[in-house]
Amino acid sequence: MARGYGQYCPLSLAVEVLGGRWTILVVSRLIDGCRRFNDIHRGVPRMSATLLAQRLAELEHAGILVRQPLPDGRGHEYLLTEAGRELEPLIMDLAVWGQRWARDMTTDDLDPGFLVWSMHQRLNTKAMPPGRTVIEFEFTGAPSDLRRFWLVNTEGVVEMCLKHPGFEVDLRVMADLRRFVEAWRGFRSLREEIGAGAIRLEGPSELRRALPDWLQLSALAPYPRCRPGAEQDLAVGTA
Repeated sequence: MARGYGQYCPLSLAVEVLGGRWTILVVSRLIDGCRRFNDIHRGVPRMSATLLAQRLAELEHAGILVRQPLPDGRGHEYLLTEAGRELEPLIMDLAVWGQRWARDMTTDDLDPGFLVWSMHQRLNTKAMPPGRTVIEFEFTGAPSDLRRFWLVNTEGVVEMCLKHPGFEVDLRVMADLRRFVEAWRGFRSLREEIGAGAIRLEGPSELRRALPDWLQLSALAPYPRCRPGAEQDLAVGTA
């Protein structure tokens, strides 16, 4: 728990709860619908499991979530309380501010695991073929052990895989990690990057053409970049 500020101000009291490292991101994963420990952890892949357990306990103590046994008795799930749900518009507004005004990304910020986890929540499964579709992603510029990921859509249920899922791959997506993140955040045009060959696709032509319809970009992509810098320059170029 963050140390107190010695202030009765409600803002300082709120920051005591939410100001710890990773805390707001953990709440955001709960808002995204993650309920089990491992699902939450996948949404904050650079956070240690020990620290995640600590933050969840702190949020439970603060009344932001409740921890309850799963119906089958195997493990627990974490559910937001009314106090936790009230944070949703505040966190979304903060994320929008970050899209518009936070610093430009550095190489250290390019987390491929978080990127693919985010994409698994943003697939337009209604536009995808019936049955099962397997998409493989390979990112250059990422650590050697974090270059390949898979998204498996089975009748509208999307699973993110860190290892080959054992099914035939229908579409391969290959790109430089930074360039793909820039497209994901809306600073570059995904269609133009594919058309120019910067994002390369391997698979049947109908699936290659359909990928931009399947992959909804970050929910923050529509918000224009306002901070001067390289990312704003890219975004202006796509306008």
